[in-house]
Order: sequence, then C-alpha cells, then structure tokens
Amino acid sequence: MIEHIDEQLLKNMIIEGANSLEKNKQLVNALNVFPVPDGDTGTNMALTMQSAVREVKNCKSNTIEDIANALANGSLMGARGNSGVILSQLFRGFAKGVKGKAKLTTRDIAIALKSGSDTAYKAVMKPVEGTILTVARESAERAMELARKEKNIASFIEKVIEQAEDTLSRTPDMLKVLKEAGVVDSGGKGLVYIYIGALGALTGNISDVEDEEILNAILNYEDDHTGELLYSYCTEFMINATNVDTEEFRSTLEPYGDSLLVVGNENIVKVHIHTNNPGKVLEEGLNMGYLSDIKIDNMKLQHRQEVVEEISLPKPKIKKPYGMITVTMGEGLTKIFKDFGIDYVIEGGQTMNPSTEDFIKALEEIDADTIFIYPNNSNIIMAANQAKLISSKNVIVIPTKSVPQGVSAMLVFNMELSPEENQEEMEEAIKNVATGQVTYAVRDTSYNDVAIKTGDILGIGDSEIKAVGADIKSVSLELLDKIVTEDHGMITLFYGQDLKEEEAQQLAEELEELYSHCDIEVYYGGQPLYYYIFSIE
Repeated sequence: MIEHIDEQLLKNMIIEGANSLEKNKQLVNALNVFPVPDGDTGTNMALTMQSAVREVKNCKSNTIEDIANALANGSLMGARGNSGVILSQLFRGFAKGVKGKAKLTTRDIAIALKSGSDTAYKAVMKPVEGTILTVARESAERAMELARKEKNIASFIEKVIEQAEDTLSRTPDMLKVLKEAGVVDSGGKGLVYIYIGALGALTGNISDVEDEEILNAILNYEDDHTGELLYSYCTEFMINATNVDTEEFRSTLEPYGDSLLVVGNENIVKVHIHTNNPGKVLEEGLNMGYLSDIKIDNMKLQHRQEVVEEISLPKPKIKKPYGMITVTMGEGLTKIFKDFGIDYVIEGGQTMNPSTEDFIKALEEIDADTIFIYPNNSNIIMAANQAKLISSKNVIVIPTKSVPQGVSAMLVFNMELSPEENQEEMEEAIKNVATGQVTYAVRDTSYNDVAIKTGDILGIGDSEIKAVGADIKSVSLELLDKIVTEDHGMITLFYGQDLKEEEAQQLAEELEELYSHCDIEVYYGGQPLYYYIFSIE
C-alpha cells in the first residue's frame, strides 16, 4: 500500500498522465458537438501536457515543490486553446497546494486538487458549469471528503476518478448544447484521461487507448470579455517581500483601474494594471515590500517611459507605433492579412491552436508601442490573453472569432487613432459581420433532429449547423439564405484549397442574381477543411 508520493513518483504520475491523454487524444478530438474536422480539444490538451512534461524532465531540482512549479510553468507556456489554458491553471493551483511538502499524502493531494480547481475558476471570466471546470471541482471536493479516512493513495485516486467520471456523465444535464447533441464534455474527458494515467503510474496498470464508441463533445470555452481601455497608464512591477496576500492586495488595487493582474506567491508578486494614477499604485506596492522591474506605459501618448524609483531613463527608440499579429491557415488568407499590414502571421486556427508561447515569440519579434492580436477563433482567445498578461509589452487582444471578423477589424484600423480609439472601432466592427462556413461531417450524428452522415456537407453560421446536404454549392446557397438579410451590403467568398477558382466564380454569379443589393467579392483563401468561408457585412 502506498501512503506517500515522493519526487520520483510524482514525476512518473505526471508523465503517465500525459501519456494517457496522448494515447486517447484522437478520441477526444472526435468528440465535438459539431461533427466537423476541427475538434481539437484532445490535441490542445496533449500538447499542453507535452510542454509540461518537458519542463518537468528538465527540472534540475528534485523537490515536490519544484517539480510542481515546473508542471505549472511548462503547461502555462505550452497552453493551447481554452482547454489547455484552463488545464494550466489547474496545475498552477496544484503547485500552490503542494508548496513546502517533502512527500504527499492523500490529504495533501486533496488540498492541491482543490487549490487547482479554485485557481482555474478564478482565471475564467465567465465560468460555465458542465465543463472541465465542473469535473475538476467536483472531483476535488470528493477528494477532500475521501482524504479524511482514506490513506491508500491508489485507492484514493481510484475513487476520485469515479467521481470525475460521474460528473462527466452529468455534464449534458448542465449544458443544453451537450444535451441536445446527446454527448458529454470533452475537456472533462481529457482531464479524466490524465487522472487515469497518473493512477497507472501508481499501480503499474498503464491503460491503452479506449476501445469503445465515445459519444462526447467539446464545449468551446469563450471569454467574451472585451472591455474598453479607459485608463492611460499600463503599470507593471514586481513586489519582493514576505507574506504577501495576493487576494487582499488585488482588492486594494481594484479601485485604481482595470486589466488587473496580481499573481505570484508570498515572496514575489507580479502586478499589472491599467490606471490613471500609477504613482498611487506604486505607493500601495511600496507598502508591501521592495519594488523592481517597474514599467509604466503612457498608452494614449503612444510612447513608453521606463521608470525605476526616481530615475528618469531615456525613451527607447520605437520603430513604429503599432504592430499586429494574426492567426490563420491557408496561403491566400496569409497573403491577404499581410497585404493589410500584419507583421506576424501565426499558422494555425481550426486544426492547430497556437500556444501561449507561440504568441509570446511573435510578440518578441515586433518592436512597437502597441501590439494588436487577432486570434480569429474563439478557442484561441484565451491563449492570446495569457500571452498578453505574461508579456511586458502593451498588448491589446481584439476578440475576433473568425477570419471575416479579423478582416473586418483590419479594415477599420486607422494609424492616426490612439490604441483605445482603434480598439473601440475594431470591436464595434466585428459585431457587424456575420460568418458562414462550409465543411464536411467526420462522423454520423444528429443535430436539431437532423440526421447527419459521415461525408455530408455542412453549412455553419452563428455557431449552428444551418444546412446539411450532399453538394457544396447547394449547401452554400441554403446557408447564405438563412444568414443574409436585406440590411447586408456585401458578401465575400474565401474559397479553400480543395476548390477551383471556376467553382467559386460560378457560385458568385448565382449570388449576384440572388442578392442584387449586395456586392459580391471572391478571394482565394487556400484554407484546409473548409470549402468556403463567407463574410457577410
């Protein structure tokens, strides 16, 4: 009977948790409310775990605390998609929970799991029940109950997994979209695989790929918070002190501004805030301890002032006031964005969500006062926001959820406007563009009482399947019939790598007859998986 987890066993549990998810990631990928070929929760979580494992293996120290910190840091830097970001926050909280521990008992593990759940909930602007968050929370709560009597760690984790699987089975009762599809949440399923792998490291029973028909799904965790920047100074600094209560200090700073971040531990704390009173914020920091790495950006004047104590440093030479990063796939779409003046295009999107580290690398390549990021996918926004928090640069994430929204935002960008004015203009512009997509089904399913077979052509608009058929053109026409209104004035077609220009032009000609009140434009997008992406404005 194992009653304690030491450093090596913890490492093995992390590695086997990652292996278990890796073996089953394709099953998780196939679990999508929409049966489209871009259900990539499994890949995102697996890549996040791989990054964490690399950091753990490279950890020179062999203490429980340092291994857990490596797990948290590696997962944060490698976090891909919303599921990966949430997973990294679970590990961040876990690391807090095991701080100072030489060995882990069931009680220690329970406390760490609860800390992980609490941290993840705080990290998500609008927590949604019926997701990975719920699976993590209820399994952690069960762990706290079990730890009162159960000392056998293997038996303890088995029962925690039972709770996680029970919670997972009830996710359709918590989310209407899952219930309608008759499926469960795939982010939660991925977490269960990690737990199963960790248990295997204890028992020696390493699980293989599940051989069963899985009826699960991903819920795209969306953070729709797009608040306007109302404050002039982006203020950042580190507090070096002992016994800093980050929650209490966060409450102290909340009245001074927005975009507030207070993270760290009792000895060192990172602070980020947009405020009109940076001096008062620094005074609050000085009340806590010694300050270092002080940076104050005057965003409205579009220049940076480096401030260290009372010494005024010369302004760094900035090559240009604005820089831009976007995410897209396809030769044509990449060229279109570069023609708009995008500095850095991250290849990714539907089938491969960029990691937080990918965004940070892109930010490091751009020398500008303000850098805008256009994720162009709802499942990438969280990773972009994580990079914003980590980076010392002034970064604004425009929450574009599709390529048409990204293009629409770029069209209204004005070099003469301030960052705040541009942000407001772009966020308003993306509200006025509708997106349609035509792809194919990768499995049999049913959606809104409509039977869908593998290979069927699907028309998607407003996050719903609006057309199903066997012909790309007919599905495209049916889709547009349901989303184009008399108020729209332009329809733009971006055709994918699997279509010929002639086919796109033929469809455009029909659209000109059907929608005489709209201008019709055709561009080669070259995107994989999606025959057409429609922008309707």
